[in-house]
Amino acid sequence: MNIEQIYTGCLAQGAYYIESKGEVAIIDPLREVEPYLKRAKADKAEIKYILETHFHADFVSGHVTLSKETGAPIIYGPHANPSFEAIIAKDGQEFKLGDITIKVLHTPGHTMESTTYLLRDENGKDHAIFSGDTLFLGDVGRPDLAQKAASMTQEDLAGLLFDSLRNKIMPLADDVIVYPAHGAGSACGKNMMKETVDTLGNQKSMNYALRADMTKEEFIKEVTDGLLPPPKYFPLNVKMNKEGYDDISEVIERGTIALAPDDFEEAANETGAVVLDVRHQNEFVKGHIPQSIFIGLDGGFAPWVGALIADVKQPILLIAPKGREEETVTRLSRVGFDGTMGYLEGGFETWKKAGKDYDTITSIPAEEFKRMEAPTKAPVYDVRKESEYLSEHVLDAENTPLDFLNDHMAEFPKEETFYVHCAGGYRSVIAASILKSRGIHNLIDIAGGFAALKESGVPVTDYVCPTTL
Repeated sequence: MNIEQIYTGCLAQGAYYIESKGEVAIIDPLREVEPYLKRAKADKAEIKYILETHFHADFVSGHVTLSKETGAPIIYGPHANPSFEAIIAKDGQEFKLGDITIKVLHTPGHTMESTTYLLRDENGKDHAIFSGDTLFLGDVGRPDLAQKAASMTQEDLAGLLFDSLRNKIMPLADDVIVYPAHGAGSACGKNMMKETVDTLGNQKSMNYALRADMTKEEFIKEVTDGLLPPPKYFPLNVKMNKEGYDDISEVIERGTIALAPDDFEEAANETGAVVLDVRHQNEFVKGHIPQSIFIGLDGGFAPWVGALIADVKQPILLIAPKGREEETVTRLSRVGFDGTMGYLEGGFETWKKAGKDYDTITSIPAEEFKRMEAPTKAPVYDVRKESEYLSEHVLDAENTPLDFLNDHMAEFPKEETFYVHCAGGYRSVIAASILKSRGIHNLIDIAGGFAALKESGVPVTDYVCPTTL
């Protein structure tokens, strides 16, 4: 038996490759399926099952394409209603894979069809659970994403989740390994651990949601408390996962058309496409196409695209580092953004060489801000998450979280110069690009963000541990 976790940091997502005696099951695959096909070929194995723990909201799974390529059936738990052919398994149903068995444990709560897969070894001993978004490490799945589909409140779903955990998962032995669908950074939970594998026994001892003496009422209150609104692209990804989507090879072919500067400009003007610049933030501040939006590839790229662009149907034109154009289109497609129309051939430098207008962002080091801050007292806007801000922030700074920047547009000065910062410099440049695209140019970015500000000696509030907030 071989179990491999294939973890994608940008999405904080774990897919799983399970092989026994030449037979393979893939759990929650990413949209680009070639790595699974190559791995099975190298193992001289056949992909027998494609198991989905639920209809994912934060990424587009590769189940449809992988089934088409291999002929392997797609398996969901009870209550799933996909538009394509699939096995809708019963609670307790078992699937043989070589010498091992995978048992379906219906665990509704995150969604109604949410299912945990229990793996039993060749001796019939419980070995591991693939818990999807039912049980994370340090947390459980949020119960508010399926309300409309289920015609239930988040409290109703939280109650079901409580029952699922206590009736199906907590009775399992402490040495059972937990393989979740997500880790720290995912918007599918609130407070996940950075680790991606653990034992169930450790989770029973430290996960707040698995306390043995917890009442259902306490569970519902704690699980639903502090939930931020989900990103707007989530229901659009659910729709794609339920109804199907274009093959990723077609998306890549459409999206990797090289466009000369004049053609790029014409396409932007005629289609209303978002011009998305995915270079490093230090390059973007020095020069970029006017009204382009920065979301760098080397940060939390795909989730920020989903949260800020939101509409997966939105046409997109790319400015990408040379040689990373296909990677960018692929990563956009992971969260359902299939509308990339092409990229600027030769990158931003060809735009400059063509003599076309470009814009810049004024960015200063934290030390310079410290020298200027006392006499100017210009407004400071912190675009980190509310929890980061409440934990520690620059004195008198306002919190305008990047996730909800549109809700704060009226708060930014129209003429007076103001400063913007995040934790390390990535999110503040995203915010600055959005503000400039809306005609707000009187801003100065603080390079290095809060870390640099604190190190420079700028006055900050007393530290509060985030776990106590």
